[in-house]
Amino acid sequence: MVNIVEVRTRRQLKAFARFSEKFYRGCPYYVPSLYADEISIMDPKKNPSLADCEVRCFLAEKDGRYVGRAAGIIQKKHNAISGKKYIRFSRFDCIDDIEVARALLGAVEAFGKERGMQYIHGPWGFNDMDREGLLTYGFDRRATYATNYNYPYYEKLVKELGFADESEWVEYDFGIPDELDARIARVAEYTQRKLGLTERAESVPMKKLIPQYGRKALAMVNEAYAPLDCYVPVEGAQMDDVLDQFATIINPRYFSLLTDKNDEVVAMGAVIPSICDVLIRSRGHMTLPAIFGLLRTIARPKELEMALVAVRPDYQKKGVNSIMMARIIRNIIEDGVQKIESNPELVSNLDVQAQWTVLQREIVKRRKCFIKEIE
Repeated sequence: MVNIVEVRTRRQLKAFARFSEKFYRGCPYYVPSLYADEISIMDPKKNPSLADCEVRCFLAEKDGRYVGRAAGIIQKKHNAISGKKYIRFSRFDCIDDIEVARALLGAVEAFGKERGMQYIHGPWGFNDMDREGLLTYGFDRRATYATNYNYPYYEKLVKELGFADESEWVEYDFGIPDELDARIARVAEYTQRKLGLTERAESVPMKKLIPQYGRKALAMVNEAYAPLDCYVPVEGAQMDDVLDQFATIINPRYFSLLTDKNDEVVAMGAVIPSICDVLIRSRGHMTLPAIFGLLRTIARPKELEMALVAVRPDYQKKGVNSIMMARIIRNIIEDGVQKIESNPELVSNLDVQAQWTVLQREIVKRRKCFIKEIE
């Protein structure tokens, strides 16, 4: 028998937050989420996404132990934008047991039905800064800081429960050239001069750049990403939360922020140091040794992850991305970075995938979200 426990007590919340780290312990491909984020999932004071969301968390118990977890999220802002009534399942992990999966996702579905939702889909997070998608290919590759790892049987479980494919992403490994392609350098120089753009990351330190341009930059990202599947704009207190994370992890040598003649943000690109090894060693806890390790990794990274590339719609397809690429790739080569991996890119988002075709690349992972109608 599978017993579903709705998380209500502090002890249950700790079990929920720690479940995946314990479940994947010893798996070399799993990278923990930050424990502080997981333990705060239901706290409006620490999770600004709850201003727009309802969340319930569930644990599955069998034979006297926890064997799975899942969260149900009603993203009110996305439902208003889409005009549809969705509940998202998130933080889904369980043993290879269809009854456990049925009970967990059934609990999320029941929550949605209670609130008048028509569809259940996922794994989606609170917004696009959250982890999303089930891994369906690349199970022998380590996850990135921004993505979940899961075992191969997960897709089988959700398909058996009647879910259909909804969205798909690909992730790439990139080859690092010995030198920047001269053609890219020329296009970047010409485009920047022609459009009158200024690279703020060259002259403004991050501690000043984020307060001065951070909110404008995220508003631009919202505008650029609006057409993407299930995108939820980052607004209000969520902006401050995202900017705090940016300030912590960004190395300005792999960051680009372009402004026009009116000092308005028209593009931003961020390639971040991979902190996976730090998270694995600390099991997701920001202990003092982990903080020192984080600072060393950010200052002298050997591995990088592509976080985002966004260009304001009226500047798209004008070569603006070449300006950002030229700066970032030049610094990557100069610093002797050994590895670059992308985070998920929607299969349907051909414009973003085309922005990095100047680098050799191969698909190393795929992931999907799934959907079904609530009965």
